[in-house]
Amino acid sequence: MPFGYLFRRTWSSTDRLDGKTVLITGANTGIGKETALDLAKRGARIIMACRDMEKAEGALKEVIEGSGSQNVVIKKLDLSDTKSIREFAETINKEETKLNILINNAGVMVCPHGKTADGFEMQIGVNHMGHFLLTHLLVDLIKRSTPARIINVSSMAHSWGTINLDDINSEKGYDKKKAYSQSKLANVLFTRSLAKKLQGTGVTAYSLHPGVVQTDLWRHLSAPQAAIMKMISPFTKTSVQGAQTTIYCAVAPELETESGGYYSRFQAHRFVSRTAMLLGFSMLNRFLCVSKLVHHPKDIQPT
Repeated sequence: MPFGYLFRRTWSSTDRLDGKTVLITGANTGIGKETALDLAKRGARIIMACRDMEKAEGALKEVIEGSGSQNVVIKKLDLSDTKSIREFAETINKEETKLNILINNAGVMVCPHGKTADGFEMQIGVNHMGHFLLTHLLVDLIKRSTPARIINVSSMAHSWGTINLDDINSEKGYDKKKAYSQSKLANVLFTRSLAKKLQGTGVTAYSLHPGVVQTDLWRHLSAPQAAIMKMISPFTKTSVQGAQTTIYCAVAPELETESGGYYSRFQAHRFVSRTAMLLGFSMLNRFLCVSKLVHHPKDIQPT
């Protein structure tokens, strides 16, 4: 068996998604695009939610040609702008009769300090706050589409993260790696909360680590970091390989009765964040309340 096979293998399944509607954020590139291509081949209707519509047009063409399916559309979504999120969700709720699988895939990684249109630190704003709002604006449609799944693409970086409730936007000092880890931990905590809140509704939730993948997310790495990544690139994954755990969480029949888990390499993994182990549900609820309060309370009701 070649060295690295376990890290690069793909998930084999003939399961179909005919009649299902799937929404994927950040679907114009990387693992989002490869996920869209795979699920389109399985017969699903695919909604590719993208910020860059020029790239989205190219990705749409690739997915249609590669899958042979015409049931693929692109929609404008900027997760760094709550106005865009609300407009997008309003369109989906108006135009779509069902949403069986929501894949919160889009993200930014170790970027220079910046803020979203609403003043959030960019990584917590896009990776967590944006998806948090989007999910809650679509959850009623998802609940009417059961069995349904919500998938949050996290990272093993969550294990190094902490939730700084007193400085969630890194106003007192910005460390881009810590900010990224915080946002990825937020993804996992949000998944756990969704599993609890949606228990018994027919909607299940999963978070996952896609692996170390060669994607556009690397564009913000420093020169030394980029050099290290180049050295280890023989052991990293392609976008196709990186999409496999997302596809597994979206498709695998055996997961229909599971919810709240964290997955890597097509299997459940122990939730490894020391912070999360120490976070009781009271602290978890406090963090989620912070997320709720930054959006209008009329849209998101307390758990």
